[in-house]
Amino acid sequence: METPCRNLCALDRERATCRGCGRTIAEIVHWRSMTDVARAAVMKRVQDFQPQRRA
Repeated sequence: METPCRNLCALDRERATCRGCGRTIAEIVHWRSMTDVARAAVMKRVQDFQPQRRA
């Protein structure tokens, strides 16, 4: 199963998204149970996401 995870896991200040891959907490938690269509939509949304340095 393809995943956008870059092993740079860290939440942003608002604890809303991962600073490494750009997924939301819900997307990370439910990744394995999401449909292929839902995962593809997330992959498209985060495809150009640039990891953010830790503050």
